[in-house]
Amino acid sequence: MTLSRPAKWLLGVAMLVGLAFVYVPLGIVVVNSFNTSKLFAWPPPGFTTEWWTAAFANEGVRSAFVTSVIVAAIATMVGLVLGTLTAMAVSRYDFWGRHTISLLFVLPIALPGIITGIALNNVFTTFLGGLSYVSLVIGHATFCVVVVLNNSAARLRRALGNVEEAALDLGATRLQAFRDITFPAMRSALLAGGLLAFGLSFDEIIVTTFTAGPGQQTLPLWIFQNLFRPNSAPIVNAVAAMLVLISIVPVYLAQRLSGDATGGGRI
Repeated sequence: MTLSRPAKWLLGVAMLVGLAFVYVPLGIVVVNSFNTSKLFAWPPPGFTTEWWTAAFANEGVRSAFVTSVIVAAIATMVGLVLGTLTAMAVSRYDFWGRHTISLLFVLPIALPGIITGIALNNVFTTFLGGLSYVSLVIGHATFCVVVVLNNSAARLRRALGNVEEAALDLGATRLQAFRDITFPAMRSALLAGGLLAFGLSFDEIIVTTFTAGPGQQTLPLWIFQNLFRPNSAPIVNAVAAMLVLISIVPVYLAQRLSGDATGGGRI
């Protein structure tokens, strides 16, 4: 379809407005993390790294950062295992309830996070003895599984075709076929899905609010709880800027790996 010049200009302007709406506030947060004014005077009267130094020295920030990394890492590993196995089942085999299972796995990320959080909170506080690290990890794993499932299922449908069946016909065992054909074809998709799942888990706050146990605090939760404390505002800006920068890395790498999917999936 060929677009007229006015239509191209209109779409370009709409795109710029959308990008500005999302990224200008993020840019202001990053700039304010170096602002010498505690009241965030604009334009900044000067720039300093004092708030970043204070953020790194803050024990609460360090503890929350470690918790975020641990929870995100475990949730990502759970997502990789369950997401990959589910993708292989629903992509390879035709069985009763296959589409229902796919829907049930994808539903947690389609529903509002507050619904998932409340549901998990009710289950753990009513039937499973209360909130803990386990409830926090499971809460994050619900959407990590979906991310890995989507990446793995797309790669299985696109890259393998009948190559696996040909290997089995030529005498390879299922384990050999998986090791030599399936896994190499899925490797970049799994890595991309894992990175994206880690990034989503690292900056998740809604589900975390409802599933974190007493005394457990991730980095986004620390930011939310200190956001309205006047003395903590400059440090909160520095931590928020840090969170933005950290979250960009896995998302960027996942996008690059997804962009190289055709080359990564070639056998």
